[in-house]
Amino acid sequence: KVGTGVVTGKSGRLALGRLGALCEQLAELNSDGFEVILVSSGAVGLGRQRLRYRQLVNSSFADLQKPQTELDGKACAGVGQSSLMAYYETMFDQLDVTAAQLLVNDSSFRDKDFRKQLNETVQSMLDLRVIPIFNENDAISTRRAPYQDSSGIFWDNDSLAALLGLELKADLLIILSDVEGLYTGPPSDPDSKLIHTFIKEKHQDEITFGDKSRLGRGGMTAKVKAAVNAAYAGIPVIITSGYSAENIDKVLRGLRVGTLFHQDARLWAPVTDSNARDMAVAARESSRKLQALSSEDRKQILYTVADALEANEKTIIDENELDVAAAQEAGLEESLVARLVMTPAKIMSLAASVRKLADMEDPIGRTSSPLGVLLIVFESRPDALVQIASLAIRSGNGLLLKGGKEARRSNAILHKVITDAIPETVGGKLIGLVTSREEIPDLLKLDDVIDLVIPRGSNKLVSQIKNTTKIPVLGHADGICHVYIDKACNLDMAKRIVSDAKLDYPAACNAMETLLVHKDLEQNAELNELIFALQSNGVTLYGGPRASAILNIPEAPSFKHEYCSKSCTVEVVDDVHGAIDHIHGHGSAHTDCIVTEDPEVAELFLRQVDSAAVFHNASTRFSDGFRFGLGAEVGISTGRIHARGPVGVEGLLTTRWIMRGNGQVVDGDNGIAYTHQDIPIQA
Repeated sequence: KVGTGVVTGKSGRLALGRLGALCEQLAELNSDGFEVILVSSGAVGLGRQRLRYRQLVNSSFADLQKPQTELDGKACAGVGQSSLMAYYETMFDQLDVTAAQLLVNDSSFRDKDFRKQLNETVQSMLDLRVIPIFNENDAISTRRAPYQDSSGIFWDNDSLAALLGLELKADLLIILSDVEGLYTGPPSDPDSKLIHTFIKEKHQDEITFGDKSRLGRGGMTAKVKAAVNAAYAGIPVIITSGYSAENIDKVLRGLRVGTLFHQDARLWAPVTDSNARDMAVAARESSRKLQALSSEDRKQILYTVADALEANEKTIIDENELDVAAAQEAGLEESLVARLVMTPAKIMSLAASVRKLADMEDPIGRTSSPLGVLLIVFESRPDALVQIASLAIRSGNGLLLKGGKEARRSNAILHKVITDAIPETVGGKLIGLVTSREEIPDLLKLDDVIDLVIPRGSNKLVSQIKNTTKIPVLGHADGICHVYIDKACNLDMAKRIVSDAKLDYPAACNAMETLLVHKDLEQNAELNELIFALQSNGVTLYGGPRASAILNIPEAPSFKHEYCSKSCTVEVVDDVHGAIDHIHGHGSAHTDCIVTEDPEVAELFLRQVDSAAVFHNASTRFSDGFRFGLGAEVGISTGRIHARGPVGVEGLLTTRWIMRGNGQVVDGDNGIAYTHQDIPIQA
């Protein structure tokens, strides 16, 4: 549906450039096999402009001195409709598209036979690749006052578009306006903000509307009413600008333009608005309520979360499939799409990990206490949201989450499932979901409310956060994990470990990115067996200076590269000392492994490699909070302060000193000798 403000310019004349761009987009959709129906306003405004011009031409100088009477709106509609349709026909003819005019009245829709014939006629036109162009027949409408009269089945072209969408079972309604979408107030007000997703429960009583359309009948009030009616009847609606070229194409490609109306919108965004500080303060207040609960009550919350995940399996997977489809359509790498996928088995596994976390010893109390409020920015892995949220509940921390945009729908439904499982005595605001990247800078300024930031993602993301906040940051920038195959290795074991470290989950941060091989293995042809084990499973290999010459493979651009895919770097080293030096020079202090049967060499490697996790004869993929028995992990830290390696519940706690006395005072330590000894801790 295209509005009067788009069809005409400020003078009331046709906006030829905008209409031309619109017709080109519709013609392209038509040729691509889409069934397109156009509802076009603009006839009244265009007719008024033409009649005013004719009135001016036919007036004497004396006539012009008299007060000008308002032109009859119905006459304007009759004159303007023919002009408007003539333009559409001319433009579509140039694009080799046939258009048809259909003028309808409100009263016609009361006739069941009319609606049946309408469906048949429109479907026949669509089958012939004709674009039907609808408009209300204002020239003979029986409305008493078109600008105020909103009675009947439809009352303007916005409501007509919604009615036709329902009657003709449309898949999508796009309403093109003269503004970017729906704002919280008049678009001219600098304090007004664009609403990307309209939530009826949240926005219907909060929006302040400005004036109606400059030339047309309804304005934004009418558009919103029509959009809500259509959306809640099952037809998604987008209100966006008709001034921007290619906006229709952008909508169909899933880009974030305009305002979305959808019957499930409440599942995708919080129902109440809150700024960054409000969200953080609410999380802190809820965390204090959580800490006041008994250990058994906190454990029960996690059991309820686990049950809720399983009970909502179908809803979670339905939303996740939309994310996966969008990612595939956007051309994301296979490894990144794999991170997104939620399956029944994965949901069952997540529920099991939440229950395991619940069964662990209560970490709160005694001398440990929660950090406070955590801000965690994580990659497009929906399962990470569940792990992080369950750890926050178990550790008694408030939590703010910002996930990758590719997992927007999955994160929203998981967040809702989890927060709905939190009792009202604590409140769902314990876990806030940040839905816009624009909110992150404001959150990073809240060093008086947020106690720790944990970024999970690229080196660029982690570095950027560290450079823009005073809040302590915990995490790792890269996961450049090495496997060193010593000359004293068991070759079959080496092949198993190397294959698992690279192929079990190539996108994971604990996957092998560099394979280091002792030089003697090249002479014994054992290097070739290792290489074959990778290449036969589809791994693309890049070499360091020595390996690329020996194996005739492309040279890696850098040893400091995290592929996150079925690719890795190979290099030949002289011995274990060469391997250690390489790891210290090019690694990220994440996880590194040696495969050898020589215990002395193994101990040397384990003692000297300065990484968060160092393994002997085991895959780097074991570097994981769940596999370490932590229940889950909030991330992996490569720092050396507070927590290192997979960070579970203990990493989200700090120390408190609790003293019980019966009136003692310091008094300058006069006559006092201190005795320190271990005594039983009173619960």
